Amino acid sequence: MEAKELLKAMFDAAIAAAQPALCIPPHLSAPRRGRLVVIGAGKASAAMARAVERHYPGKLEGLVVTRYGYAVPCERIEIVEAAHPVPDAAGLHAAERMLETVRGLTADDTVLCLISGGGSSLLPLPLEGITLEDKQAVSRALLASGASIGEMNCVRRHLSAIKGGRLAAACHPAHVVTLLISDVPGDEACDIASGPTVADASTCADALDIVRRYGIALPGKVRQVLESGAGESVKPGDPRLAGHEVRFVATPQMALEAAARVAGEAGVAVHILGDSLEGEARDVGKVMAGMALQVARRGQPFKAPCILLSGGETTVTVRGDGRGGRNVEFLLSAAIALRGEPGVYGLAGDTDGVDGQEEIAGAWFAPDTLQRAFDKEIRPMQSLDRNDGHGFFQALGDAIVTGPTLTNVNDFRALLITAGA
Repeated sequence: MEAKELLKAMFDAAIAAAQPALCIPPHLSAPRRGRLVVIGAGKASAAMARAVERHYPGKLEGLVVTRYGYAVPCERIEIVEAAHPVPDAAGLHAAERMLETVRGLTADDTVLCLISGGGSSLLPLPLEGITLEDKQAVSRALLASGASIGEMNCVRRHLSAIKGGRLAAACHPAHVVTLLISDVPGDEACDIASGPTVADASTCADALDIVRRYGIALPGKVRQVLESGAGESVKPGDPRLAGHEVRFVATPQMALEAAARVAGEAGVAVHILGDSLEGEARDVGKVMAGMALQVARRGQPFKAPCILLSGGETTVTVRGDGRGGRNVEFLLSAAIALRGEPGVYGLAGDTDGVDGQEEIAGAWFAPDTLQRAFDKEIRPMQSLDRNDGHGFFQALGDAIVTGPTLTNVNDFRALLITAGA
């Protein structure tokens, strides 16, 4: 199997392992007394809802919100589309309706909450006094700051009328079951879509510390909410969340293991370096490139042929005016560090099919990538300085476009070393 073919097959396997049609049905219980109300948010939520409709044997109703372009047809669960990563009015109104949907339930009723990555932007209902425009400004600032996903979602939870456990509290006294497709390092439930149905131990003071750390300018009312403590989320031990169930149905580690099996079947050893690697994308790219060079030139710590595989969510501190995402930034940085090393190939992509704000999943490189760029008078370092990974790889014909994958288990990064010392 050729290098690109193998890496692409691994990426496809990672996405397939997290498909809701596969991972949702085993977690559906037999019908209980009372109503079943299905709610949810995220890039995978519509596909999750369809899986519930097809496999749950009883009556149900509900509402979920997903990213534009990620809707799938459902018969009993209403699907609403909204904007990601910067929220819009459609998401705000969907969040309002979701809260109304779960109010007035009884202890005999069950709420099935379907949550996946992207839900933070899709449920942007702000606390009283904060406007949607305020939330949009804070969202843009966080996305450009270099803050980790956990740090961004800590701030989001304390400005929200629905996240940070507030949606679960609104369901009381109904029984709540949350099914999660994780897209965050460490599979922290409170960070997936900013935890609308799980308790949150972080505080407004923590959110303010993050804002100060990254020099984020806050609208006046937003700062007032955080400084006054009015944005405190629902804390562990809150009786309204007692007895709630939280289940992970798909995680980054599961996806990486599925990808590793593909390589194993092709006779190539895979070394999973971690499912929750974080840091600046360009720095992670340099580190993984350094490891690949050690394998290729020294046979350490692994012998070639092999693949170095990792997941997680890196960050990009935006300083340029290019079209970039964290995966192509990682990949371009790694390619530059490798300097055309013979026998080293790479692929990186977001399993949701969208790297950054582009409808492009990621890209791949080969030993001749830099030379092909020079031949086109493209300067790789200039592209990196401009955060223009998408522009760089598209110009070479090396972008990877999947379309909406209907799932999201974070990033996929693989370096293949075909021969070594």
